[in-house]
Amino acid sequence: MHCNGTGSEWNNTLTRSKMDSTKTSPAKYPHKTDTSITLLEQITPLARQINCLDIDRIADICIKNIPQMVHVQFASLYILDETNNMLHLYKHNHPFLINKIVSLNQTPTPLMVIAARSKELILVGDIDTHRKPVIRKSQRAFAENYRTKNCAIVPLVCQDRVVGVLNLADKIGSDRFDSGDIALIELFSQLIGASIGNVKLFEKIQRQATTDGLTGLVNHKTFYEILEKELWRLRRFGGQISLIMVDMDNLKKINDVYGHRAGDKAIREVSKRIKGCIRQIDTAARYGGDEFAVILLNTSLREATVVAERMVNAVAGTPTSWNKEEIPLSVSVGLGQYDAESTPEDVTSRSDQALYAAKQAGKNTVKIFESAPNER
Repeated sequence: MHCNGTGSEWNNTLTRSKMDSTKTSPAKYPHKTDTSITLLEQITPLARQINCLDIDRIADICIKNIPQMVHVQFASLYILDETNNMLHLYKHNHPFLINKIVSLNQTPTPLMVIAARSKELILVGDIDTHRKPVIRKSQRAFAENYRTKNCAIVPLVCQDRVVGVLNLADKIGSDRFDSGDIALIELFSQLIGASIGNVKLFEKIQRQATTDGLTGLVNHKTFYEILEKELWRLRRFGGQISLIMVDMDNLKKINDVYGHRAGDKAIREVSKRIKGCIRQIDTAARYGGDEFAVILLNTSLREATVVAERMVNAVAGTPTSWNKEEIPLSVSVGLGQYDAESTPEDVTSRSDQALYAAKQAGKNTVKIFESAPNER
């Protein structure tokens, strides 16, 4: 999904359009070429800054620099969440309330959604008389906040996929966007779309490097990195952590009877229920094939036991289904509490001992690691 553009084409379009927009007698404007060069000198550093993986820097240019270049007062940048088909407000300079979330499925259809679906720039000279598309008053919840009735709705596209929308409103010194403005807007929309697309791709690659592809939980390697970091934090600030080890019961039987796709579904369902039992500050990881590990920060053994029992009940409470057949689920859980003196190996091996005891006790239960007398 890496996004590129042809800079020479953009420069040619920009120069032609800007000169067209200022067409007049040579006597009155003897330095039109100089004006175009000056404009390009302004664009070049911005283009370099946009070409980055820093979404905040890109947003700053959208909200501060581009409005200055096309002479508008207000700007807002929305980023598309493709999973939920939602445009999320990322940054704006409006002193008044604007929508923070816009659904691509909502009706009546807002201009942003029309632009995102069509992937075409929408320029509005007068929002009251605009006809293609017709803009109803119900679509303009905050219209009274604007000084003028013009705006530009700019879809940001990367590799034919919409990644966001940039809105520009209240043209200064004119009631319409001229051809020079339009050329600038189209140029920057391509640059910004490409960069946001690359940011999204980079973030996706980072997530894939740290998360398990089947469950979305952190992977084995990332689990140990987080565990080491938290133990270091304990050595510096004190406190304790608890570690819960979870093992699915009878996964081999599910795979043998229903197939590995059913087994994968069971793993995903168990991981979702485990994640639903912990706080955002805690970490749930897929430790191995059918084994999970959960780090509970600043959590006593008694509190961790409550969480572990909640996990057992959440998993066993509802079966999963495959081809209209119900498949019962259950987990065995072992846990322990650890302080700054513990190593990552101590933490995992001791909670794993408790997990083994839970398996031996008949599964679908919780066991706590108990130190031997000489370890206390």
